[in-house]
Amino acid sequence: MEQLGQDLETLRRVPLADAHVDAICEIGTERTYPKGHIFAEVGEPMDTFTYVLDGEIEVIDAYTRERMFEHSLGPTQFMGEIAFMNGGNWFLPMRAAKETRVIEAPREAMLELMSRVPELSDHIITVFAARRQRQFELKNSSVKVIGADRDPAVQKVEGFLSRNRIPFQSFDMDASDEETAHVCDLSGHQPSVIVGRDQRLDDPTPRKVAQHLGLDLDICSKRTFDLLIVGGGPAGVAAAVYAGAEGIEALLIEDMAIGGQAGTSSRIENYMGFPTGISGTDLTYRGQIQALKFGTRFAMPRRVEKLERRSDGTFCAVLDDGDEICARAVLVSTGVQYSRLPLDRLEELEGAGVFYAATEMEARFCKKTEAVVIGGGNSAGQAAMYLSRSAAHVHLVVRSGSLAASMSSYLSSRLEADPRVTIHYNTSVTELHGEDRLEAVTFKTPDGETRQETRALFIMIGAAPNTAWLSGLVDTDERGFVLTGADVGRPSPFETGTDGVFAVGDVRAGSVKRVASAVGEGSVVVSEIWSYLDDLES
Repeated sequence: MEQLGQDLETLRRVPLADAHVDAICEIGTERTYPKGHIFAEVGEPMDTFTYVLDGEIEVIDAYTRERMFEHSLGPTQFMGEIAFMNGGNWFLPMRAAKETRVIEAPREAMLELMSRVPELSDHIITVFAARRQRQFELKNSSVKVIGADRDPAVQKVEGFLSRNRIPFQSFDMDASDEETAHVCDLSGHQPSVIVGRDQRLDDPTPRKVAQHLGLDLDICSKRTFDLLIVGGGPAGVAAAVYAGAEGIEALLIEDMAIGGQAGTSSRIENYMGFPTGISGTDLTYRGQIQALKFGTRFAMPRRVEKLERRSDGTFCAVLDDGDEICARAVLVSTGVQYSRLPLDRLEELEGAGVFYAATEMEARFCKKTEAVVIGGGNSAGQAAMYLSRSAAHVHLVVRSGSLAASMSSYLSSRLEADPRVTIHYNTSVTELHGEDRLEAVTFKTPDGETRQETRALFIMIGAAPNTAWLSGLVDTDERGFVLTGADVGRPSPFETGTDGVFAVGDVRAGSVKRVASAVGEGSVVVSEIWSYLDDLES
């Protein structure tokens, strides 16, 4: 299956071209640092591009301050990984292993240079993405998550990190190795999140971790963007790529993780160009890297609470903590979310056995237990197939008597042939059992009710649009989906009835609820947004 970046181990080391190095020298400053100089500390912003002329830079452990890896950076190499593109912070400290001479270029000047020299940009981004993939796979990070299986709040942080491909280390509190014992001592033997050397986050949330890592951008500068994209699913990310490519100054705001509902899919096999499949997270993460390359900015996890239009026509979004961000145009790409079932204690057990995503993180909680997946669509089918690798058995619960009308044929055929999956047709879940954690569910079938022991229930049904934040500025249908095009007397299928507000993807009434369709809509709408902005100028 396709990954988010190239394998750093097999990526051939190619020095930057002499002309590219000369260009960096023109915008940078040559400096020499003594052995032991700290080039980067955990939590510090990546505000400088550092190219090594002579010497050696090593990665060190944030806790022991000892060298972490046998390899290091030497002449013709450069510091950084993909967080540099969005102005993020360092995950690991780096220091001079010997006297080291470097060229240091300001981040903004470096990004401008990369925008003018695509060969240089491609080289640097390829290395940056490969480093991020390697860091994520090897869990090289100063962020430690302890006891995610015991605490829903900590689990939410781990989900945020995992879905955004942010390196972190996860520790099971029942493990007996020396490192786990040390980390548990730091955490007071309680589920928690530790960042840096020994900073324990009180009441950990994705927002607090994002602030520490520089993902939650400083957007309180009262700056007005050309375009505000609300929602980071496939449609929003595609629009972010094309907006940046067209020179539109855009900001994408996402309330949890890039990828949206598609990001909860462990394997998409019917998206053109990926014959071995790709996860929803990796697909949209690649798009995010492209968008960053073109200058689009991302802020997460931030939620838009309401949208207002001022007398001058500018749109201002009020965020979850009262911050405000304004733009001349708005793209609604907030997609849909899985519906909550009307079950007693459902909310209480969310994160304690009840899940709405089936990624590698949730799969860990399914080991040696029977998993139950509710839903008859592709997302539910993909989840069932993925979870069958780790769960003792998977039960797919379907209200109807067939999958033919709701699921792709290739997927339903695999499920029906897989001995690790049982499909329960004409069945629904009517009751949850368990005190602090889910222990079992009740199936209602045509033959009566049965109890199914499980510690992992995955709910993947319904499609509730995320449109409450629009504050009545645009028209919606009776289910809350945004009306566009002919339904509101507009020539374009993506225009709402309000000038300057566009809608794409699953949130738009009448759209085809598929990843490829969302990507297409997000790509096409940018030309209309560009024309709208151009008309404002003239």
